[in-house]
Amino acid sequence: MMNEHIEKILISTEEIKAIVKRLGKQISEDYKGKKLILVGILKGSVVFMTDLMREIDLMCDIDFMAVSSYGGGTKTTGRVNILKDLSAPIEDCDVLVVEDIVDSGVTLNYILKYLVNRNPRSVKLCSLLDKPSGRIVEVNVDYIGCTIPDEFVVGYGLDYAEKYRNLPYIGVLKPEIYS
Repeated sequence: MMNEHIEKILISTEEIKAIVKRLGKQISEDYKGKKLILVGILKGSVVFMTDLMREIDLMCDIDFMAVSSYGGGTKTTGRVNILKDLSAPIEDCDVLVVEDIVDSGVTLNYILKYLVNRNPRSVKLCSLLDKPSGRIVEVNVDYIGCTIPDEFVVGYGLDYAEKYRNLPYIGVLKPEIYS
């Protein structure tokens, strides 16, 4: 039934696996000898972060934040609310924020500034998807899985109204579903 709502598959399951493997290898090389903490942004990053951490060949901690700026629509409201904060300190740690998609940049810009104020050794960003055409605020994405066009995508953790997260691929949602 969910597949009927998909206009086209943008990134296949096999392509996602290759992207995650590539990112995991690069992160493993870059963070050798460092105190790495992966910070997943709930809920969208869960599937990606789960697969990514299995590809990272280092000791690392994980934590999560839950934030909201979309409200249930397809565009950011511009206001970021922290619904769940980190459960452990990050001072003197190397923090890698893991996100499903960077679109407007509003949420990630806010989160990165928020985390820097907690005195970590470093804060970087890893995103499965980058949609630069949607940028309102510039954000430096240190690790990019794939750059995508300006289309509304779901699957592999990405949702529309909390649905479609469990699709094993990333697909373009038919406009009549969210219009």
